[in-house]
Amino acid sequence: MGFRTFRDRQGREWEVRDRSSTEWEFVPGRDNPGATLWARAPGYEQDPFELSVEELQRLLDAAKPMAPRERKSPFKD
Repeated sequence: MGFRTFRDRQGREWEVRDRSSTEWEFVPGRDNPGATLWARAPGYEQDPFELSVEELQRLLDAAKPMAPRERKSPFKD
């Protein structure tokens, strides 16, 4: 699926991407210097296009910064 773009209450652009049925990612748009955030997907809806801007804003308010993923090196023991 694609992603949905929306503007938050400060006017910053975000791309909402559904990474899984339980996790959505908020990626900063062109004019947004913020970090990528993740939020729990709402249980009542699986498609970001079906949510209102107010519902997306509530998810963004509760979102947390994405932790860098640790990848094991194939060259280490």
